[in-house]
Amino acid sequence: MLDNIKNITFKTLSKAWATLLEINYDYQFKDGTWKRVSRESYDRGHGTGILLYNVEKGTIILTKQFRMPIYHTNKDEGMSIEVCAGAIDDNDLPESTIIREVEEEVGYKVKEVKKIMETYMSPGALTEKMYLFVARYSEDMKVSEGGGLASEHEEIEVMEIPFSKALKMMESGEILDAKTIILLQYAQINSLIKN
Repeated sequence: MLDNIKNITFKTLSKAWATLLEINYDYQFKDGTWKRVSRESYDRGHGTGILLYNVEKGTIILTKQFRMPIYHTNKDEGMSIEVCAGAIDDNDLPESTIIREVEEEVGYKVKEVKKIMETYMSPGALTEKMYLFVARYSEDMKVSEGGGLASEHEEIEVMEIPFSKALKMMESGEILDAKTIILLQYAQINSLIKN
C-alpha cells in the first residue's frame, strides 16, 4: 500500500463489453505537494497468449484477424498478425484458458504449455495482465481447421510460417502486436527454433 495516495473515488463511465472507470485520487509528489489527479482505467479482465512452435519444421503458428481499434487508428493495419490469444474467464486458470484458445483458434490440441512471463501491456490505461506461454506443436495434435468461434464473431486466419519469416515480418513492421513481438524475441533469445 502506498502512503502517498489517498481519497480514491471511482465513477463508472461505461459497463458495456468491459468496465471503463474514471478514478480520481490525491497524490503526493516528491516535492511534498498533494494534487488531485484523474485517470481512466479500462478493465476487461486478464488475458493469455502463446507462441506455438515446431522445432523439426522450423515453423510457428500465428493468427490473422480484423481488429477494430487498430482499424479505427490506421485502416492499413486493421488486419493484425498475432500469436494465438484469449481472455481469461472468471474462474479459469491462465493455462487452461490458453489450451482451450489454441484448439478454438488454430485447431491444435496441446497438452502442455510453459509460462514464460506475466506482463501488463498498457499499464497507463488497461488493468489487463497478459500471461504469456510457449508450447511445441506437431501435426498429430491437429484436431480441426481452427478459425475461432462463430458465437464470438471470430474469423481467424491460421498462419503456419517459418520462424525466420516471422522475425522478418516483425522487423519490417508487418507484425506490430506487442505480445507477439515479446514471444518471438523470447524464442529467438532462447534459441527455441533455428532460424
